[in-house]
Amino acid sequence: MSLLRRRTVLGGALGATLAAPAVHAQSGGKPYNGVTINASCFQTTYYEYLKNYFPEFQEKTGIKVNFTMQAFPVYNQRTDLELSTKGSAMDVCNVTFIYSGRWIGAGWMTPLDQFFKDPKYTPADWDPDDFVAGAQSAMKNAKGETFAFTHEAGAMLNIASRYDLIEKAGLKMPETFDDMIKVCEAVDGKEGVKAFVADKLHHWNWIPYLMGNGGTVFKAPPENLTPTFASPEGIAAAQWYADLLMKYGPDGQLSYSDDQAMRAQMSGRANMRTQAITWGVPLAKDPESKVAKTTRFALMPAGPKGNFPGSNSHGLGIPAGSKKKEAAWEFIKWAFSKETIGMIVDKHGYPAVCRTSVIKSPKFKEVLTLNGQDVAALYLEVLQLGGKSGYMKYRTVPVFPQVGDKINKAIEKIATKQQGAAEAVKQAQAEAVQDLQKAGIKVDL
Repeated sequence: MSLLRRRTVLGGALGATLAAPAVHAQSGGKPYNGVTINASCFQTTYYEYLKNYFPEFQEKTGIKVNFTMQAFPVYNQRTDLELSTKGSAMDVCNVTFIYSGRWIGAGWMTPLDQFFKDPKYTPADWDPDDFVAGAQSAMKNAKGETFAFTHEAGAMLNIASRYDLIEKAGLKMPETFDDMIKVCEAVDGKEGVKAFVADKLHHWNWIPYLMGNGGTVFKAPPENLTPTFASPEGIAAAQWYADLLMKYGPDGQLSYSDDQAMRAQMSGRANMRTQAITWGVPLAKDPESKVAKTTRFALMPAGPKGNFPGSNSHGLGIPAGSKKKEAAWEFIKWAFSKETIGMIVDKHGYPAVCRTSVIKSPKFKEVLTLNGQDVAALYLEVLQLGGKSGYMKYRTVPVFPQVGDKINKAIEKIATKQQGAAEAVKQAQAEAVQDLQKAGIKVDL
């Protein structure tokens, strides 16, 4: 919750606000008067802001929203169980990125095409095609049917808290993996600042370095889920990343949470971090930040095989067991309308927008012009990059959570020298193969 408190400062210096967003009901008046829907999500900034406007939604539609938020792992565990029973306890729920393949593929979510393609339910100007393709791709099945619309996109950037140290060394933000090491060598320890920092979610942070080095997580997801990260390229990338963490990172960072890594940057104890934009904006916006004037943003550095910044997204969908699907769609339609999202950006400075029209708006550019940088353009570039090639498909297959856990442990073992890179990565892959086989998934041997 500390991050949620920090994020509320992002709207402190914004200009005039937009009018309250309209709600398009099926007909005039309040066709859903007296209806209550149950909605659920993990703790996230967008709904911390949006819940303040639920009374306006109820006034216009008659729908009361019973909205609950839980910690990320708790929400995912409970929702996975509830969806698997196809119960009616939830009418709207967050479709979490790493579970989207499982929940959609199992038939636990309602196809939304029946609502957004029907003018009886949705006006043409709601414009479903306005959602960024890269963010929306995880919310669709192989047939192209849509099961959720996105409210948050995590676009990975390289964020430097002490860019002034990089400038003093006669360098710039690194564009390649080799540049990254050169910059770290030049600035590490200067003025007591470590050159790099990361949190402990290695199966998110490390994968862009794996792919940039020519490695892959699976052979050809989602069709062929044979684990492939123990390739020579994968082993080399794991050793490279573990060295980056241990040589240039602060003591104890192997146990860092997202918030702890952000605090290390905000306090000026650590410089660069490759992470989603939402963890970088507070460095420039939070009044407690000691690095507000020296923070700079850049694209993720590219490896010899290309640039693969992480790009995830979370959306709202309607569980298959809901008995109030039409009212649930009214809520999703209102929550993600251009007007509502624009208002949240305008009033609160929300940075992880998924609608192209809002991202390209003057207000969004104003909110994300940080120290003279057009960070909005960098954000959109990452989202579009992920959408064009589909390289993030590895993360939405149903088996990724357990495979990701094996990757986390392997990186930790390499970094702490419990095992060599080859031994740790090969062991992790072997364990992943065993898990998949036990689950009845065919793998190439």
